[in-house]
Amino acid sequence: MYEHHQQPILPRPRFVKRVVLHVAVALFTVVIALAIGTIGYHSLGRLGWVDALLNASMILGGMGPIDLLPDTPAKLFAAAYALFSGLLFIGILGVVLAPFAHRLLHSLHVDTSE
Repeated sequence: MYEHHQQPILPRPRFVKRVVLHVAVALFTVVIALAIGTIGYHSLGRLGWVDALLNASMILGGMGPIDLLPDTPAKLFAAAYALFSGLLFIGILGVVLAPFAHRLLHSLHVDTSE
């Protein structure tokens, strides 16, 4: 997917296309994670769909839960989802920043003497 350090730097239009692809993968992952959280809060927390979506969005965004959860399974789901969301944030940040980091490192390795 990425060019070798001995290959020339990717032209700007192809680089923009790569960035858009990485952002699309990140957004798709966020949508899937939001769906998992919404379904979990709806089924285990016995919240309505809108409240479940709100709680999942707030946890995924790092803000914290809104509603109190009724029982132990719901609270265990919320704890697992919060840990999952924190790790997902780090992973998505890596996916989005990868093209920029690669381009920077690649530009430092390109031999300009030719």
